[in-house]
Amino acid sequence: MSYDQSAMNELHWLIDMVQTIEVGLVVLDKNFDIQLWNGFMENHSGVSPNSIKGSNLFEQFDYLPADWLKQKMESVFLLKNRAFISWEQRPYVFKFKNYRPITGRADFMYQNVTLLPLSSLTGQITHISMIVYDVTDVAINKLQLKSVNERLEHLSQTDGLTQLHNRRYWQICMQKEFDRHARYGDTTSLVMFDIDHFKKVNDTYGHMAGDKVIQHISHLLRQSLRETDCAGRYGGEEFSVVLAKTSAKDALNFADRLRHKIETTELVYEGKSIKVTVSMGISDLQDQVGNSGQWLSFADQALYEAKKAGRNKCVIYKHK
Repeated sequence: MSYDQSAMNELHWLIDMVQTIEVGLVVLDKNFDIQLWNGFMENHSGVSPNSIKGSNLFEQFDYLPADWLKQKMESVFLLKNRAFISWEQRPYVFKFKNYRPITGRADFMYQNVTLLPLSSLTGQITHISMIVYDVTDVAINKLQLKSVNERLEHLSQTDGLTQLHNRRYWQICMQKEFDRHARYGDTTSLVMFDIDHFKKVNDTYGHMAGDKVIQHISHLLRQSLRETDCAGRYGGEEFSVVLAKTSAKDALNFADRLRHKIETTELVYEGKSIKVTVSMGISDLQDQVGNSGQWLSFADQALYEAKKAGRNKCVIYKHK
């Protein structure tokens, strides 16, 4: 076999490979006109190499993020360095549908794209190559894993019955607010409350009804919260709320509105009307509060005072 024939064979194999390889190959000149468009790009875009050759990439695909992509490409021409676009940075460059059965849940093909400088025989960078990788499987697996981890994290922080924060996570919230106060002096208040005569509810209507009452109060509590507030189920029928940037006086207004709402909103369970009240203790953060445990203890003492005063009341702890 002659040298020319051998070279022609190599070229034929190379062209064949470029056309059949399972990645997208696009070659652009300095004006971003398309010089090569391989089989992968044809299959996914529906546009043939013959019809697209010489067309401007950005005129042909007007949905492309032109300014952003041109800037990346120009830096490849200028710096003679390759550039990468990850699916995590931008899910896709070319809007191709996803036809893969394994990842049928994805509407489009997630892509990694490499931009390569191509030099002429004289060493000048005259063209740029885009290599488009279909990474839909990898992306979907990673996104699903992230979703599962977020769900597990949510479950580890949440009380199953009430969907409020559980005690452990609520204590982390409280400590964060205590630390913020120590650092910046932010006004913050703590509200502790529990259901009056809850044992009587369980004894009269049963434990299922007791659970419904706890859920009912949790629902009313969630309706009353701002985004910056952190509420948790502290114990069986005891609840706790950290009110960020809130004075004791404003915390009393919050507590009294919630107390009144709970008192006046009945719960109907199996045809029976159940009405309950709550007692509430409030402690704002003063400089003499040494740690978050003491802050909690002061709110608890105020709650005890509310019980002692006849229940269905809100009491602010008086700092000595």
